[in-house]
Amino acid sequence: MANTAPPPSRSRDIHFAEFVTLIAVMMALTALSIDIMLVALPDIAHALGGDGPNDRQLIITAYMLGFAAGQPFVGPLSDRFGRKPVLAVGLVVFALASLTAVFAPSFGAMLAARAVQGFGAAAPRIVAVAIVRDRFAGRGMARVMSFAMMVFIIVPVVAPAIGELILHLGSWPWIFAALFLAACAVLTWAGLRLPETRHAEDRMPLSAAALGAAFRTVVTTRQTVGYTLAMGFMFGSLLSYIGSAQQIFVDVYGLGDLFPFVFGAIAAAMAGASLTNAHLVGRLGMHRVSHAALLGFLAACAAMAVFGFPERPPLWALAAFLATTFYCFGLIAPNFNAMAMEPLGHIAGMGSSFTGFYSTAAGALFGWGIGQAFDGTVRPMTVGFTVLAVLAFLTVLKTEGGVLFRSRNAAPVAQPAAGE
Repeated sequence: MANTAPPPSRSRDIHFAEFVTLIAVMMALTALSIDIMLVALPDIAHALGGDGPNDRQLIITAYMLGFAAGQPFVGPLSDRFGRKPVLAVGLVVFALASLTAVFAPSFGAMLAARAVQGFGAAAPRIVAVAIVRDRFAGRGMARVMSFAMMVFIIVPVVAPAIGELILHLGSWPWIFAALFLAACAVLTWAGLRLPETRHAEDRMPLSAAALGAAFRTVVTTRQTVGYTLAMGFMFGSLLSYIGSAQQIFVDVYGLGDLFPFVFGAIAAAMAGASLTNAHLVGRLGMHRVSHAALLGFLAACAAMAVFGFPERPPLWALAAFLATTFYCFGLIAPNFNAMAMEPLGHIAGMGSSFTGFYSTAAGALFGWGIGQAFDGTVRPMTVGFTVLAVLAFLTVLKTEGGVLFRSRNAAPVAQPAAGE
């Protein structure tokens, strides 16, 4: 059962809406760090000597690998020292790496700064999920994550346009200055308002025995491992699209300055999915909603397969395919994450680290592999979507013992600790 006792601090009065918004902003820092610079990738690569045809994608991949590398540390440390101190350290690392990127003298230095930036960004992502799991369980967690996703999704909708505006006003280093300011803003807001949900009496010793026991619990929990593996496949499709989007829409379809708006419109499909999930998950349950969405994702991929995975489908057809798959992704992600975390309330930090690390690392590697296969057409991306969706489906089928749409354990819904 999630701990729902309000902490004895000034942040105990945080309203439920503010709590959800702050959690969403913490999680959205990573999306901002990627999407705001999509329009600037060619300029950054050219200015710093990354002249290979797909080198610009490494600016995204380096960040995601650093992001993955930081996650195994954040969860156990937050279980031991509390959520807020670890969050603060991570945001400081992120901010300093952002300043370093402003003055990067070479492409290699930029990739190093991006990796450190990602390492720091692991803290808000992992701590946000751990805090939600501290206070909510099962369908309640899925509902909160859906509301957070509705706020979160605003970032990929508007971030490319913000990046375009910054480029019109200045040059690409200003984008990293904006990320520095964003980290400072989140640090201030969280420091003043975020409750500490890992109370002293609940903190786990930072010893090899305690960490080993927690890790064994995580990796031997079938539901956790299965949905984490499946999320890694699904996340790979998202990252393959993000890494290739600028090349697809600008180089293949010639959208030019319209790219940020098309990218944002497609990303908005996930906002609609989050709203749908928030309304449906309490009534239908996480399994039914996410399993149906996974089948919908596969159906969209099957439609592409029927037409032979065209190299350059009409723009409207590609946009419809992407909007459909990302709508389904918006129903899958919060539920898969909540189901993976559901059995791990007593070790939410370790659980969040494991699920976050694997899904991010696997997604980054899958996305990088598909992105590097870019050949001037959309075929590598659509084929990659299909392969990853099939692997996710088989993983879920195995996890659920061959039976979909049925909850194996009905967890009670914890009530919000923050006032509604």
